[in-house]
Amino acid sequence: MLTALSIRNIVLIEALDLAFGPGLGVLTGETGAGKSILLDALGLVLGNRADSALVRSGEDQASVTATFEFAALPAPLKEALDDAEVEIEPGEPLLIRRRLKADGGSKAFVNDQPVGVALLRSLAGSLVELHGQHDDRGLVNPRGHRALLDRYADADVAGVTAAWESWRKAREALEQAEGAIEQARADQDLLLAHLSELTNIEPEEGEEETLANSRADMQKGEKLAGDLEDLRTVWDGSDSPLASLRVAARKLDRIAVEHPLLAEALAALDRAVIEAGEAEEKLQSAAEAMLHDPQELDRIETRLFELRALARKHSCQVDDLPEVMRTMRAKLDAIEQGDADLANLQKAERDAHEIYRGRAEALHATRVSAAMALDEAVAAELAPLKLDAARFKTAVADQPEEKWGPLGMDSVEFLIATNPGADFAPLNKIASGGELSRFILALKVALAEQGGAATVIFDEIDRGVGGAVASAIGERLARLASGTNGEAGQLLAVTHSPQVAARGATHYMIAKSSEGTVTKTSVASLDDAGRQEEIARMLSGAEITDEARAQADRLLEGV
Repeated sequence: MLTALSIRNIVLIEALDLAFGPGLGVLTGETGAGKSILLDALGLVLGNRADSALVRSGEDQASVTATFEFAALPAPLKEALDDAEVEIEPGEPLLIRRRLKADGGSKAFVNDQPVGVALLRSLAGSLVELHGQHDDRGLVNPRGHRALLDRYADADVAGVTAAWESWRKAREALEQAEGAIEQARADQDLLLAHLSELTNIEPEEGEEETLANSRADMQKGEKLAGDLEDLRTVWDGSDSPLASLRVAARKLDRIAVEHPLLAEALAALDRAVIEAGEAEEKLQSAAEAMLHDPQELDRIETRLFELRALARKHSCQVDDLPEVMRTMRAKLDAIEQGDADLANLQKAERDAHEIYRGRAEALHATRVSAAMALDEAVAAELAPLKLDAARFKTAVADQPEEKWGPLGMDSVEFLIATNPGADFAPLNKIASGGELSRFILALKVALAEQGGAATVIFDEIDRGVGGAVASAIGERLARLASGTNGEAGQLLAVTHSPQVAARGATHYMIAKSSEGTVTKTSVASLDDAGRQEEIARMLSGAEITDEARAQADRLLEGV
């Protein structure tokens, strides 16, 4: 709730520090005293547009600081602060400061960390709910009506949300499968043609390297064919050097025993014959390896060309072609299997849809029943608030399936008709701000909750009424401020009604004073005697009489 408001140099306010507590706080003062300045100042820290005209005349800048404290930080506030990377420790107050320059421009801070004004606006809905002449938030905004009705009905929205998520996932799985099969069927003829082409060639992993090596060897053989032929003549025939060495070795073998040097010569000659023989064998093997067969070379080159052309066609390496074939076969198999899988997914989607629809219809019935009860509860509050000719209706409408969602299939909006026979219209279409505020009060009392905001402000809810109606308004404001489950809320009311003012747990008087050409607005928290005097003034006008004081006492004692 709002615990402190510090204002510096805003219009007629030079310096003002206010402390607020739980329960009903009332703000009173003569017309023109500056009550609207307080609301304008509070609006700055809630993200309203910064108008340099708010800066007090003769000052360079103005500032407003609001302090909010919570037993536990509400989830929406924590989420917004986390998203903005603003740190706040558990139990630490939330300080929002807005600084405004006279020459234009403003800066915003949350717990002394610079932030954008957009963050202030996102926090505002959980901090302060303002009902007044131009209210377009809180209960007036139709976007929150469904959640309010569900809270009133204690509806099982979580079960519908879970069913929606299951249906959404089943629907997505079905759509993906249908898309995949549709695409596969569109590609089926092309897949069959490509697979036939690959099957005719039947590529093998590692085949490219083997073929390339064989082609390289044959090309080398073709290049060296003349030299190899010349070398072959060295070894072939009876007149070849190798044959002559062998003849010499046989002759030397017969006489080697005659002298040691002859034996050594024989050994050297034998080695030469052996090595020459090894050389002959290697040359023969090399010639066979590099044998140039023009037909085989043409076959290898044709095969390589076909394989590489297919690899380019499928944007892959030659060695990847077998995997491409397997992938194509798998896609074709999936088309055949797809119908069976699709049937299972269709059944799962239908089942999930039916579960969601059943829960959403049950939620719809709960909402319709709760709407009737809420309409009766609000109707009971209208007559005491001088709205006995008005009618209230909670419209729960089925939406087309394309608008169904995790919160069900309904749209919910609070509607009112202010005169007999008049058509129902949204709350925010009401012409009279006083009527609107009293409708909001009646709705809040019927809902028995505080609309989600930490602090609720009613701006002149008692405009145009008095007597018993004003007393009824005050009684309901006090009841709302007392909270539920024993936990007091915080409600502030700007009022001209002594009956409402008498209900306040705290009373703030706003006054304007002048010293020469300088005019200032001040706010004072009143004690018991001050309250009696202020309420007496509200009862009697400019001149406070003893009778007015006595009547003020009766009002204060009556609460």
